[in-house]
Amino acid sequence: MKSGACWEPGTVRSFCRSGCLKRFGHGQCAPAGGRDDTSSSLSHAPAPLALVRAPTRSSSFCHLLNLTCLRDDSADEEPTSQSDHSEIQGTLKTLASKLDDLSTCNDLIAKHGAALQRSLSELETLRVPLEGGEKIKAVNERATLFRITSNAMINACRDFLDLAESHSRRWQRILQHEREQRTHLEETIEQLAKQHNSLERAWREAPAHAVNTPNTPTTDTGVSERPRKEEASDEDEDTEYFDAMEDSPAFITVTATDPSQHRRSQSNLSGASGGQPSDWNQEDNCSVSSNDFSGKELQPHRKRRTQIPEKPNYSLNLWSIMKNCIGKELSKIPMPVNFNEPLSMLQRLTEDLEYHELLDKAARCENSLEQMCLVAAFSVSSYSTTVHRTAKPFNPLLGETYELDRLEEFGYRSLCEQVSHHPPAAAHHVMSQRGWTLWQEITIASKFRGKYLSIMPLGAIHLQFHASGNHYVWRKVTSTVHNIIVGKLWIDQSGDIDIVNHRTKETCQLKFSPYSYFSREVPRKVAGVVKDSDGQAHYILSGTWDDKMESAKIVQSSRGSSSSEGKQKTVYQTLTPKLLWKKYPLPENAENMYYFSSLALTLNEEEEGVCWTDSRLRPDQRLMEAGRWDEANIEKQRLEEKQRATRRRREAEASKAVDEGQGFEGYRPLWFHQRTDEMTGETIYVYKGGYWEAKERQEWSMCPDIF
Repeated sequence: MKSGACWEPGTVRSFCRSGCLKRFGHGQCAPAGGRDDTSSSLSHAPAPLALVRAPTRSSSFCHLLNLTCLRDDSADEEPTSQSDHSEIQGTLKTLASKLDDLSTCNDLIAKHGAALQRSLSELETLRVPLEGGEKIKAVNERATLFRITSNAMINACRDFLDLAESHSRRWQRILQHEREQRTHLEETIEQLAKQHNSLERAWREAPAHAVNTPNTPTTDTGVSERPRKEEASDEDEDTEYFDAMEDSPAFITVTATDPSQHRRSQSNLSGASGGQPSDWNQEDNCSVSSNDFSGKELQPHRKRRTQIPEKPNYSLNLWSIMKNCIGKELSKIPMPVNFNEPLSMLQRLTEDLEYHELLDKAARCENSLEQMCLVAAFSVSSYSTTVHRTAKPFNPLLGETYELDRLEEFGYRSLCEQVSHHPPAAAHHVMSQRGWTLWQEITIASKFRGKYLSIMPLGAIHLQFHASGNHYVWRKVTSTVHNIIVGKLWIDQSGDIDIVNHRTKETCQLKFSPYSYFSREVPRKVAGVVKDSDGQAHYILSGTWDDKMESAKIVQSSRGSSSSEGKQKTVYQTLTPKLLWKKYPLPENAENMYYFSSLALTLNEEEEGVCWTDSRLRPDQRLMEAGRWDEANIEKQRLEEKQRATRRRREAEASKAVDEGQGFEGYRPLWFHQRTDEMTGETIYVYKGGYWEAKERQEWSMCPDIF
């Protein structure tokens, strides 16, 4: 993009009306001063027609570019609304006056028709020849028929006016809704245009110091490489920026220069309820070395696949589909597989277990505060795979399941089931032989906001360690997909995670900082504090959700000076940070395989003995993975229609039962049942058992036919 010139209103309008766009679609360009009749006629279309008529393929992008010119056009919106309203009212008044004229004519016709009939009747009484009497009788009948027809016409006109009056408000509401939607889209496009211009100016005027952005590569020394001047605008247009955070962490961390002088000097920093913490400068059974995250896992008993068919290059106009989806629930919008990745939401939930060794290590911890640090690192690690994963997973069908049996390799078994469709909700249960159990019920709420998509997971995650009985509960943060309309898609995580150990009342608050172009903070930063039941801080957690997390033991704390916002920050003096978690490197050629991690590559691998409702057996997902997207779209529509037919049949059965005064039991999941959670007070789905026993017997007759 050059100097923001292509966003100037005059340039955009001249481009749209010159006919270049139509020829551009055919690989041509109009000469200067050229004019295309099609675009010209559209630009001068009457306002109501332009609101309700969908643009054609050749004019849709032209219409999109015209929206950037609303600085010149938006001032006409209100007068247009008033003129439309006045025009409608004027039309109704004209119709009413014409009806009055018709009513007057009806009265005159009735009056003169009656007089005419009387005269004809008098003629019939006179002595006239037989032939003349028949003529008079025929004229009388025709006059009567004419009067009846006239009355019918008057009544039809009156009915038309009544109908127009009753529907006029509905027409006005429809037109107003269309106008508001168009105005909203225009505001979004204008905001994007202004943002791109301002960012280009800020980029050109910024000092020469390096700034990390989501798309800026870093060198091995950790210093970001600033794009060359001629490349700056092209790199910058793919990124969206936000103002600096106002609610930055209310503490400052300082690393102690001589940790030995602080060793055990703070008696009030001893471990709470979990015994004395081990010396953080010495080896302990909870620490994690960098070798643990070299990307090499234990040698599995079965060789898993390391690659899938490469993603085909299919072009699709995202805007043409998303422009009519503003404000709608994403799960209710029919989407082609072009926006998907060949995994279901159940499989994406299972990906949280990629760094399960953190929980294995936490289960061996004797100190609950150190255990909390590892649990916090595990909660952050589940987002590491999302940094490049902008595609949408498949929405599971009701009753769909997914199992991941890694009992022999890593000691755990995982089971997910789609327990509700509207709203979409999935229940997940993991049991590990290495001392822990995890379960959750997640409902995904998502909204398309015009230029970004917000994904809000609702529901609590529970983790219990068998030996100590420590029970941790936390919730996920909000994920945001940026640049939905213009630019390159990228994902950010923002919000707070509050982890509570309900047995000891210890807490950990993690803050995911939203990305900001103007902030000096490290992008994708995560910071937190681990506190005991009395609110005393013991550990500082820091890192990024896409790379690593570290923990540092607090040896001293003091109140610092007030910030610019008037808030007094706490200064924590800590020992040297220790690595808790580091992200595995992506497999080779991951950019052509949907940026799948090593675990994600194996999730859809075919396995024998799984239930016939398992996501691995879903045909549209399997076709997409094989690169047969057109067939996958057809199969996806078939599966969705089959699910709708099943729902309609169930609703009909429920209605019939109600009419007959009988009870009707709605849909119930096979492997999970509802109960009230003692920790949160919410009603959640928990595993009721039986799946793995059914797998051993290969008894799936109770399972529904969903594929």
